[in-house]
Amino acid sequence: MKEQIDINRLPQHVAIIMDGNGRWAKQHGAERTMGHQHGIQPVRDVSEAAAELGIKYLTLYAFSTENWNRPAEEVNMLMHLLVDTIEKETPTLNKNNIRLLTIGDTDRLPLAVHEKFERCIEQTSANTGLNLVLALSYSSRSEITQAMQDIARMATYGGVRVEDINEDFVSSCLQTKNIPDPDLLIRTSGELRLSNFLLWQMAYTELYFTNICWPDFDKQEFYKAIIDYQHRERRFGKTSEQVTK
Repeated sequence: MKEQIDINRLPQHVAIIMDGNGRWAKQHGAERTMGHQHGIQPVRDVSEAAAELGIKYLTLYAFSTENWNRPAEEVNMLMHLLVDTIEKETPTLNKNNIRLLTIGDTDRLPLAVHEKFERCIEQTSANTGLNLVLALSYSSRSEITQAMQDIARMATYGGVRVEDINEDFVSSCLQTKNIPDPDLLIRTSGELRLSNFLLWQMAYTELYFTNICWPDFDKQEFYKAIIDYQHRERRFGKTSEQVTK
């Protein structure tokens, strides 16, 4: 399917809600932890596919603030899986010229996990290919709330005028201030919701849903989503006639 992709019409930024690890495990008669372990390979595959195509940003929703409410055993396993994976994958990221970034309340992560991510971010900071953004302990509502608090402080103490506060100004106060808004969102496992993910940033994002659970999502499925995106007409509020002029 890769040959069907128009390289001149790639999305600049693809975001993915990696859903269905637990459902996949249940379908295979395994523990939920097995689903999370099998969800690592698709991360490798999709990151490699995005880098090969020349996509500049890939954001993966790895752990939400709501996920902290899961059973402690599962959360602990996920944290250890994150640590082990980031240690193993850093040389591969450098080999493929991939830069790692994070968004979210990463200070809430266990110290060992936080330190390893910071080390990997530093070790990949000079890479100029794909920007791989992991959303960890992330909540879009919390992000927007924090931005509003920062803007209120700037208006009170920093000399920012009310008339200075526009959409661009708000965007500059978000954690994604140096990242373009997603062109395409992919969500796996058949769920049809955004789950508190990049709500401000996805005002005009094209949405793609698939019933395939994340552990079964591979390069071909990623290419299929890109091809579907390339058949969309992105009007941004304009008419078709205006877009085609």
